[in-house]
Amino acid sequence: MRVSRISRTRYAAVGLVLATAGALALPAGTAVAAPTADPTTGPLLSYVVNTKANHGQVQKVEQAVKSLGGTVVYSYEQIGVVIARSTDTKFAEKLRLAKGVDSVGASRTKGITAADREKAEVVAEPTAAAAAPGQEPLEANQWDMRQIGVDKAHKLSLGSRNVTVGVLDSGIDGTHEDLAANVDASQSVSCIDGGKPNTDWKAWQPGPDGDHGTHVAGTIAAAKNGKGIVGIAPNVKLAAVKVVDDGGFIYPEYAICGFVWAGEHQFKVTNNSYYIDPWMFNCPNDKDQAAITAAVRKAVAFSQRKGVLNVAAAGNENIDLAHKTTDVSSPDDTTPGTRPVTNDCLSLPTELPGVLAVSSVGVNGDKSYYSSYGKGVVTVAAPGGDARYQIPNTPDKNGRILSTLPGGKYGYMQGTSMASPHATGVVALLASTFPWASADELTEMLTSQAESHACPTGDWNPGGAGQWKATCEGGADDNGFYGAGIINAEKAVQWWR
Repeated sequence: MRVSRISRTRYAAVGLVLATAGALALPAGTAVAAPTADPTTGPLLSYVVNTKANHGQVQKVEQAVKSLGGTVVYSYEQIGVVIARSTDTKFAEKLRLAKGVDSVGASRTKGITAADREKAEVVAEPTAAAAAPGQEPLEANQWDMRQIGVDKAHKLSLGSRNVTVGVLDSGIDGTHEDLAANVDASQSVSCIDGGKPNTDWKAWQPGPDGDHGTHVAGTIAAAKNGKGIVGIAPNVKLAAVKVVDDGGFIYPEYAICGFVWAGEHQFKVTNNSYYIDPWMFNCPNDKDQAAITAAVRKAVAFSQRKGVLNVAAAGNENIDLAHKTTDVSSPDDTTPGTRPVTNDCLSLPTELPGVLAVSSVGVNGDKSYYSSYGKGVVTVAAPGGDARYQIPNTPDKNGRILSTLPGGKYGYMQGTSMASPHATGVVALLASTFPWASADELTEMLTSQAESHACPTGDWNPGGAGQWKATCEGGADDNGFYGAGIINAEKAVQWWR
């Protein structure tokens, strides 16, 4: 999950895949390559298999999977995606020849290893100034909320209980004093069991290193209850949709499960502070990556047809997403290599149609040194923190974002992972204020009230050493660093005025 991202991990595959010796019997009418007498056995991998939705094709594909010695983990009939497993290294090649199969792709590579994660500075007792009347105890440290007018927006709206925000992430601590009242267990789920939904309460709680989702959730909807911090929309409901396994990987089948779940439950908005592993960019000339893109695209489109607006982080690699050239981070579950990429190679779900991509700014309103960007890719910008070059005058003087952490704690993080939930929270306020608004109308409201921010003159070069150099393209109202501008909660909820 590469939005600075959460730690990567090993995925413990469970269950056995039985391979038969000799010929493999397939259902009548299924065309496959001539089977080998001794299939090559490799690691157990997961695959996404694309077929037609709602036309009886899923059952035929399931039969083909089983006939090739594979295991069907779960099927999404409504979008025509089957999640399968196999130890046969030729499994995808064989299954691509089966009748009714549009594409097949391995959703991971062998030998999953851990990678860097976005760490929180855990502050069990953050330095707090005397709270002003009506403020939460740690609200003085929330420079991000004041930057986008949340304090003023709250005079008009705290959000509605009729709005549910899906947090596709590492789970939410449902017992946290600032979140428990807003987490809706009836709409929460874990998707990390191979892409199968699991609604057990413990399943969607964060793992040992799963602080990311709880931090994101606090920014969106920490309660206004006299404790800790306050979120942007403190009265809305939160649904924990766990798509990050205990090592920090967000594999395609997890995200597919999450988006379909969001659509089936008709969430108003989802937050997606990640990119889908193991490829930073999925390229159409690679059969595995093309199948992943197709499957995730179908899941996202399904959620959109159900009225869901999906918000995603732009990424923390300081990459111009409008002018891609090189990927040095993929595959991130084995040993990453360097490969050329073009704009046809997509970061998922950030670059899919209809998804709102959010870049990060610091307290000065300037692009965070790490934030990825791109003209025509970034929709809006929001505070995600910049602890190197943009330091606020707060009690802690911390340029990162303060929010909730598991175990009743509070701590700081920075990243476009933190910027995205700010935009999501404002969308939740908009949906609360204008319940009739469609996803497209909510997008228009968000962007039309964003504060224009022009490109800097010349190259952006924070620190002066060239490490974070970037070039901004476009005018004040639409450019690669800030999109339509920096979100504004106060203006958004006054959209009709």
